[in-house]
Amino acid sequence: MATRHTPSKTGRPAARDQDRYYAAVAARDKAADGTFVYSVATTGIYCRPSCPSRLARRENIAFHTSCAAAEAAGFRPCKRCKPNALSLDAEHARMVAEACRLIEAAEEPPTLDALAASMGLSPYHFHRVFKTVTGLTPKAYAIAHRQKRVRDNLKRRTSVTEAIHEAGFNSSGRFYANADEVLGMTPTTFRTGGKDMQLRFAVGKTSLGAILVAASAKGIAAILLGDDPEALVRDLEERFPKAELIGGDRQFEDVVAKAIALIEAPGATFDLPLDVRGTAFQHRVWQALREIPAGTTVSYSELAERIGLPKAVRAVAAACAANRIAVAIPCHRVVRNDGGLSGYRWGVERKQKLLARESRS
Repeated sequence: MATRHTPSKTGRPAARDQDRYYAAVAARDKAADGTFVYSVATTGIYCRPSCPSRLARRENIAFHTSCAAAEAAGFRPCKRCKPNALSLDAEHARMVAEACRLIEAAEEPPTLDALAASMGLSPYHFHRVFKTVTGLTPKAYAIAHRQKRVRDNLKRRTSVTEAIHEAGFNSSGRFYANADEVLGMTPTTFRTGGKDMQLRFAVGKTSLGAILVAASAKGIAAILLGDDPEALVRDLEERFPKAELIGGDRQFEDVVAKAIALIEAPGATFDLPLDVRGTAFQHRVWQALREIPAGTTVSYSELAERIGLPKAVRAVAAACAANRIAVAIPCHRVVRNDGGLSGYRWGVERKQKLLARESRS
């Protein structure tokens, strides 16, 4: 329960706010931290709303709009909750943000021990804090950052080798070993916008509108939904501006039919290989999505718990939004914590209809 105070010249909240403030203190509401502090007349100290200390009697509690106001009234900060310092969550966020900057600025990824020492924590504690805040380990974050640098460099460099080394890979071999997973294609193909890459595609019609299915030699690379078939083709062209797009033949139409079946006949099997391109974290989320049975839904929080990162809810939601393979990777089965429908890349109305069909099947 987040609270907002009405400032006053005395540093005391308006009387109409005080019942809400007391309720926040009684609930040890962390969301109220930073909006006000409260003082206890019998101890002479002031605390955060979330302070775990024993709750004082209501008549002994006063509320203040800031630490300075409480201290001006003669109270000293609680040594337990340290209201005049950053909250633990805020301190962890600040620490991780600083560590991310160190990783991004370094030519070689810093070791876990070095990062932990710079933050004044043990390697174990720092590793846990970093993963809780970002959803990734420090090593995975460093790898993802270097991969992003490679992608950015390849877009503006004429030399693949130069782009790889500039991103921090001392050995081209180390990068090429995982290039397909990182880029979804060879570095040269990526740099040239998909040049020399072939994508077979076809557009079809479903009861929910148009569908475009595209596949590389590895497997299905995209299943896009929309109202305008031409817009779907433009989306594909923008992603691979120099790729050779080949209209699907009769055999490929069978592939499209399997994708359409996922919409028209929920629960239909889809045994075609996928050419899934994304970060290691996105792969974990997308794999978890594929394990959600048709006819059921999970919340973003539940999905985060399933991949072992309960606090990475926002990162999970971002991974769902980045999914380009509709229905086969069923991000439509993820809902808000209250069961309501949240955003969907291909429209909330389509999401609602897909879920309704699956619930009836």
